[in-house]
This record gives sequence, structure tokens and C-alpha cells, in this order.
Amino acid sequence: MVNGLSGERMLIGLAIGIAVLIFLVLKTKVQAFLALIICTVIVGVVGGMPLNNITLEDGTTFGILNSITSGFGGTLSSIGIIIGFGVMMGQIFEVTGAAKRMAHTFLKLFGKKREEEALAFTGFLVSIPIFCDSGFVVLAPIAKAISRVTKKSVIGLGVALASGLVITHSLVPPTPGPLGVCGIFGIDVGSFILMTILLAIPMAIACIAYSRLYLSKKYYRIPNEEGEIVEATYQEPDYEAAFSMDMTGLPGVFESFMPLLIPIILILVNTVATAMGQTKGIMNVLIFLGQPIIAVGLGLIVAIFTLGRKLDRHTALMEMEKGMMSAGIIMLVTGGGGALGQIIKDSGLGNFMAEGLAKTAIPIIILPLLIATAMRFIQGSGTVAMTTAASISAPIILASGASPLLGAIACCVGSLFFGYFNDSYFWVVNRTLGVSEAKDQLRVWSVTSTVAWAVGVVEVLILNIFM
Repeated sequence: MVNGLSGERMLIGLAIGIAVLIFLVLKTKVQAFLALIICTVIVGVVGGMPLNNITLEDGTTFGILNSITSGFGGTLSSIGIIIGFGVMMGQIFEVTGAAKRMAHTFLKLFGKKREEEALAFTGFLVSIPIFCDSGFVVLAPIAKAISRVTKKSVIGLGVALASGLVITHSLVPPTPGPLGVCGIFGIDVGSFILMTILLAIPMAIACIAYSRLYLSKKYYRIPNEEGEIVEATYQEPDYEAAFSMDMTGLPGVFESFMPLLIPIILILVNTVATAMGQTKGIMNVLIFLGQPIIAVGLGLIVAIFTLGRKLDRHTALMEMEKGMMSAGIIMLVTGGGGALGQIIKDSGLGNFMAEGLAKTAIPIIILPLLIATAMRFIQGSGTVAMTTAASISAPIILASGASPLLGAIACCVGSLFFGYFNDSYFWVVNRTLGVSEAKDQLRVWSVTSTVAWAVGVVEVLILNIFM
């Protein structure tokens, strides 16, 4: 533990903090962002962290306030600007009819009654080069448009999209987490990609089933004419109306998709070029343009000057500002979740738990799975969970003669477990879909991510018989 902190005391602090958090968001009028900060302070105080910042021997700053500010700022530094750009782009899609055009295209491409599969497949592909947070913000308007024209619940559609995004983000390189795990275990990236894509398919199918059979009926909500997501009386999907939509005056297919395709292609080029070490000359420029902030910003500019050319200046600015207002709460609660995760990271509690699990007499291939699962639940970050699990378990697995490929897969699968209040993606998905009640948020996303995890665990156990 950092600076002589007690691991047991920090665990007690975490338990008390989460209990208070759940109570505040379920039973009081305290807003989720404030509740997250209160929870973070309680964890630090009970755990014995310094009330005021101190400087450790290695020069790092240590303390409750430093963890709150660095966790909040660090989380938003990576996705805050992207969220802002994404919601503005989404608003342009909405007001110009581009979202309607994209929805109609997906409906025709995949056919009736396959909207969830279409969105999950889109997320499945998009999240290989793009972080799931960014991908969801950018693609959510399509789910909303499909919901509006088919009368299917936007919750079920949005969760299908979110599932496809998070599964490949957690399993398939070149996203940083899985790529790092491959490096730690020293396994072939190509073999890992092939195996994880195959394993990801049943996980996505299970999440689609959960979203379609339960969430879509339990939470029947559709966007109204103003784009606000509202509860409504359940009705069967209206495919006839959806497929006979009047497309007169709407942007073309290429024009509608171009603001999405540009950032996706640029980020993909960035990812591939960096992985291959091609960082000189023109590739250096493309890597810069492929940084998510720059890429999504370029997509927004393209949307403004192509889709928005029919809008007058006042309308365009007003619509984008409307989108920015909705981004405020998303950013705050996302940053609050980052603060909670940071104080756990700074205290060393995650490593304390992981090392404790490593000393137990559990089956060797279960070790990385349990470490990643525990780390994910404790501190929220899937990337941190899988890389920590890999760092601790890789030497043990390699020494035992067990399959390093399966060990690496187990690390990634464990990182999907029960995304909740300390996970930024939890807040991005729920808030974008208009889910504000804590118990509903847990059913909508925490259970969904656990469904994916459970299927993955079964797959790992089955593979362990043959590998």
C-alpha cells in the first residue's frame, strides 16, 4: 500500500463509501455527481489517506484532494472534449435529418426486426479502433433516430449499441488494454485478435437478447419531436411506417455518414500506424489527425459545413449550444466517477487486492480472471483491470506451462464485470439514454456488462479444457 496505508482499512472505507453512495442516490435528493464526490471523500478519510496533500519521497503528490482533482481532470482530459464535440455533432444530425437518413439506411441494410443486431454490429466494428466512450457519443443519434421511426425503445437499442462497443473495446486489439495484455504475455497479436473476435460474438448475442427481451419492454422510452427521451405507453414496433418514411429533402447517404466515417477512418489509421511503428513523414501528420479529439473535431467541422449548410447561422449555433447543455451533466458525473476510481488507484488498494488473490490456491487459469474481475469492480477502469491482472498473473501462468493465450483472454474478460458508479462508460451510456435513477442505471448497464462477462467466463472455462 502507498505511504504505509492499511489495505484492510481502505477496504472498509471503500465498503462504507459505496454504501453511502447507493443510499444518497436512491433515497435522498443529492445529485449523483455530488454523491460521487462525497463517496470519494469518505473512502479516503476512513481509509486513512492524508486530509491535505503531502509530497512523497518520489516527488508525487498524495492526498484526498489531489486524487479527486486529478481523477476528475484526468478522466475529462481524455473524453471531455470528445463528449462536447460528439453532442454538438449529434444535434446537427438531428436537426438536419441526417440521423433519420442513417436510421433508414440501417433499416434497409439489415431488414425488419434486426435493429439491435445492426447497432451492435456497428459498435462491434467501430470500437476496435475507437474508445467505446467516444464511439457511443458519436453513434447514439443513430439509435435515437431508429427508435423514433420504429417506435422501439431507445433503451434497448442504445444498450445493444453500447454492448457491441464495450465488448470489442475490452477484447480486441489494437485498443490499448488488450494490446498491452498481449505484450505482457508475449503472445502473437494476430492470433489473439482472431480468438477474441470469435469469443466476442456469443457475448454480443447474449447482450442483444437481454436488451431486446427485457430492457426494451421494462424501459419503454422513445425520443419525442424535440429529441428528449420520454417514457411512453408500450406499443409494438411500426415497421411499415419506418420503411415508408418520407426522405424528401433529407441529406444523402454519403453526406449523412461522412462526419462519422472521417473520424473513424482517421483514428483507425492512427492506431494501425502507431502499432506498426510508422511515425515519420506524412504518417506523423495522419497520427496527429487521428487523435480522437482532433478526429472527432474534424468530423464536427465537416458536419457543420456540409449538413449544416442549409441552416442559418443563428439556428446552427443555437442547436449546437442545445447539445452542449446536455453534455454538462454527462461530463460532471463522468468526472466524478473518475475521482472515485483515482482515489482507489492512488491508495494502492487495487494492487493490494490483486496480490492477495495471487497468493490463494485457486486454479491457475482462474487467477487472471479473478484478479481482473476484482480490479474492475474496485476501481472501475477496464484497461487498468486487465493490465494489472496480466502483470501479476503472466509470470505465474508462463512458469506453470498453462496457455498464455488463454491467460491473456481471461484478463480481458474479467475487465467487463459489473460496470457501475466508478466507471466513466456507465455514466456516458446512462446519461446519454436519459436514465437518471440509480436502480434503473444498474439494470440498464451494470447487468448488461455482467451478462457479457458471464458469457466470457463460461467461454474461458470451456477453452481451459482444450488448451
